[in-house]
Amino acid sequence: MNAVLSWFQEQSADLKTAFYMNFIKDDRWIYLWSGLKITLQIAFFAVLIGILLGFLVAVIRSTHDKVGNLRFLNFICKMYLTIIRGTPMVVQLLIIYFVILSSCTDKVFVAVIAFGINSGAYVAEIIRSGIMSVDKGQMEAGRSLGLSYLQTMIYIILPQAFKNVLPALGNEFIVLIKETSVSGYIALQDLTKAGDIIRSQTYDAFLPLIAVA
Repeated sequence: MNAVLSWFQEQSADLKTAFYMNFIKDDRWIYLWSGLKITLQIAFFAVLIGILLGFLVAVIRSTHDKVGNLRFLNFICKMYLTIIRGTPMVVQLLIIYFVILSSCTDKVFVAVIAFGINSGAYVAEIIRSGIMSVDKGQMEAGRSLGLSYLQTMIYIILPQAFKNVLPALGNEFIVLIKETSVSGYIALQDLTKAGDIIRSQTYDAFLPLIAVA
């Protein structure tokens, strides 16, 4: 019993020392705090772009599916969805940083655009599924009341669709936060990069990675 108690005391002392070295000494916790702010900033603005872009693409695609209009725009949207959903997020981030926005010095802005475009493709299909799940009688009822197709979509269809897909949109925001962990590929000091900086200084991987996770 004494041996077990002694082992626990030793492990506790080692953990306290490791905690001090990784977070307290030289104010290393500031790396995590700064990285967390950048990660949340990227995720928040990217999800706004994703929702706006997703709504636009979803309305275009569902309009084409329902009435057959907007064929050219629907083709562009399908190409966008195929390319974005069919290529890795890291590759998209590198293309936008090194090719499309190579002259931009604001790495946070680049990351927001990259993750926003990526999120928009997934949000578009989420919202489109919500729109298509609304009974077609709702559209017929709106048109019979004298509303235009656009008015029926805005006032009748989209509110019901948004209610149906709200849990899925919440999941998309969670996924987006986790996807920002690849921001370090463009030397952006997000939460994951902050953990790498601490690990490189203390040569201890356990606590920094647990804190990041």
